Amino acid sequence: MSQIASPRVDPLGLLEREHALEALREALAESTAGRSRLVLVSGEPGVGKTALLKQFCNEQQSSIRILWGACDALFTPRPLGPILDIAQEAGPELGELVQGDAIPFHVAAALIRELREHAPTVLVLEDVHWADEATLDVLRLVARRVEAVPVLLVVSYRDEALEPAHPLRIVLGELTTRRAIERVHLPPLSPEAVAQLAEPYELDPDELHRITAGNPFFVTEVLASGGEEIPETVRDAVLARVARLTSGARAVLQAVAIAPPDTDPRLLEALTGAVDGRLDECLASGMLTAAADGTVSFRHELARLAVEGSVAPGRGTTLHRRALETLAAQPESALDLARLAHHAEAAGDREAVLRFAPAAGARASSLGAHREAAEQYARALRFSAGLEPEALAALLRRRSHECYLTDQADEAIDALRRATECYRRLDDRRREGDTLRRLSNILWCPGRGREGRQIGLEAVALLQQLPPGRELAAACTNLSFLYRMAGDTKAARDWGNRALELAERLGDPETHSRALITVGMLEGKRALERGLALAEREGLEEFVADALFGLASATAYRRSYGVADGYFRAGLAYCSEHGNDLMQLYFLAFRARVQLEQAQWTQAAESAALVLAERAVSTLPRTLSLVVLGLVRARRGDPDVQPLLDEARALADPTGELPRIAPVAAARAEAAWLQGDFGAVAEVTDGALDLAVQMRSARILGELRTWRRRAGIDEPLEPFVEEPYAAQLAGDWERASAQWVELGCPYEAALALADADNEVPLRRAHERLLALGARPAATIVARRLRERGARSIQRGPRPATTESPAGLTARETEVLGLVTEGLRNAEIAERLFLSRRTVDHHVSAILRKVGVRTRGEAVAAARRLDLLQDR
Repeated sequence: MSQIASPRVDPLGLLEREHALEALREALAESTAGRSRLVLVSGEPGVGKTALLKQFCNEQQSSIRILWGACDALFTPRPLGPILDIAQEAGPELGELVQGDAIPFHVAAALIRELREHAPTVLVLEDVHWADEATLDVLRLVARRVEAVPVLLVVSYRDEALEPAHPLRIVLGELTTRRAIERVHLPPLSPEAVAQLAEPYELDPDELHRITAGNPFFVTEVLASGGEEIPETVRDAVLARVARLTSGARAVLQAVAIAPPDTDPRLLEALTGAVDGRLDECLASGMLTAAADGTVSFRHELARLAVEGSVAPGRGTTLHRRALETLAAQPESALDLARLAHHAEAAGDREAVLRFAPAAGARASSLGAHREAAEQYARALRFSAGLEPEALAALLRRRSHECYLTDQADEAIDALRRATECYRRLDDRRREGDTLRRLSNILWCPGRGREGRQIGLEAVALLQQLPPGRELAAACTNLSFLYRMAGDTKAARDWGNRALELAERLGDPETHSRALITVGMLEGKRALERGLALAEREGLEEFVADALFGLASATAYRRSYGVADGYFRAGLAYCSEHGNDLMQLYFLAFRARVQLEQAQWTQAAESAALVLAERAVSTLPRTLSLVVLGLVRARRGDPDVQPLLDEARALADPTGELPRIAPVAAARAEAAWLQGDFGAVAEVTDGALDLAVQMRSARILGELRTWRRRAGIDEPLEPFVEEPYAAQLAGDWERASAQWVELGCPYEAALALADADNEVPLRRAHERLLALGARPAATIVARRLRERGARSIQRGPRPATTESPAGLTARETEVLGLVTEGLRNAEIAERLFLSRRTVDHHVSAILRKVGVRTRGEAVAAARRLDLLQDR
């Protein structure tokens, strides 16, 4: 049976942690019964997360397998570091994968098989705030797929220093959608607990609590320093403790401090000479702990940082140089590239940095740890002075690609500009043109399409001076994409056809697949399917995702929703399995729009929320998702519509691109109309309308003209507006409504009826809008009915409300469901993209309608009355 390596429990004991231990024990009991559980343990540094988990695991070691992996505290951590720890105790398949170049999906699959075959298991991932991207991907995949596996997955992390864009926040947002989840937050110790700890030392407990703020590590370190004097900082407490050791033991501590996360005996001896009793002294002091494999590490990372900071600069450089020499002498297959790059930089060894950092970057990239890869390339570039232009350009292009994948658009753009200059100095026009093409494409992502098109044209002009090659074909494909996204279909088609002709002549599968997919976006399904088949045959994963997206978006545009749904499902599954997170956002955003068009508003809001929880280089998915969520709120009569649409406008308008600008303009027009502000409709649509006229965009013109007509704007119409908008604008509301029904767009069908001037169709529109939960639009139609003298107009709650045993609205039922999952109001607000005040009102209404006083009573009533039968 596997065990964690010699866990050491704080001799002072665990105070005020019984509730947390009990939560872990209950989660373990549920997981061993056959259903996985996920426990998120959070708290500030030094609050006792590790001590808690070791205490819990110690209790279980005789009855259940424990697998423990800890994330590195390196500035640029090892890819899959904690999985490497776990692999030492798991089966050989996992070990072979993590030592090789397997992608996170395959590593996760192997880990899940290991957990299924050796159940039950407690799997601990410690300090995931330091996790590399590959580890986070594995965590995300495992947590999604172990629902029926008897495993308790415990994840610990620091929560006070996670900036909004931290990758862990995104992963936590996904993990918290699982039902089988428990959050355990460890607060600092109370004054009473600190007084209990301080009593044997005859120290002033109030002063001790004031200085340490109840942090258990701070408290225990101050007490362990002897208690003769209360240090002003924890650093002083740690160094006071270190000062009591012999000089030899202090040298050992310094060596371990500069060689995290774990230092093996061979490396330690190389750094300090024979260790013998000096290491025993460090272990006895409690500063260091030893693992079963002989490696040693600091008991607390804060102590390591304090010791590391106390090492004299010259001494530190010497230690890093020795570590570098020792670790680099290992066989090539055993080299820890990330660690070597770390020591090389700290030692100021330019040659070693340029040897190990790019290799570490390539390794990290192959594992999907793109943020770590970008940092490794940045490390190499810091030592690139005097590097030959060709080698420098290669580093810059790699850095740019990793920055692009990790939402560092400015850094990606800057790197490509510098690479272009390198190739220009070399007079390498082919690679200069290809680099300009890449720069052009990346510029589009943050909305700089005009600049991107100009640079794209420069790339083509440069490459045209050379014999035709794949670089020119790629540049033409890029321009086809950029012009299509700008709404210039003719230019997009011309460039796409040119790219396809070149690709067919070259006979290069990658170039041919890319061109087919690009042309297919304009010409239709046949070219897309050919491009997909070629990409699948050649193993071109990125192009497979592109082709599936093209098929999904093209069929959705034709409103063939059933066919489109199949492509969306296939595309989302493919992106999930192959780690294509950016394209997954495109699938989710466009699916959200399709769900909105079918009046599947809850599903649309959920899809949009998934996109808005992420950050990506491309702003288009976020823009579309803001529009979808804003329209769902506007159509339901929920608050906080305008902030979403304002953000969408801020993203879209500077691009000058019709496909980005038009959806925002139409959404703002609809929101204004629903609020009765008919005068604002012209203002919010004027700019988009001018663009649509220039581009002769039949659908966008139809949508914008329809909202303007509803607002009372009478203006000439273009003859090429497409149906059903053409029928509506011609006053044939009955034909337009029938067409919308046939297309599967019930909200638009009801609004078409609402354009009528007599009572019968208006009543039908009113009934349909009420059935959809579209209260603001129903209110407008009801007012028009009353103006015509109609009586007995249906009022009151929506059907969804009357069907609830407690009279809850659909939104209140949704909020109650999240309350039953244990979420607080602030967390519910974040999940549903509502304000905290709005959620407070919803919860108050739920308590009142259900007839209870507390959230716990509401949860019990929900189960007793079966209020969540649809969840």
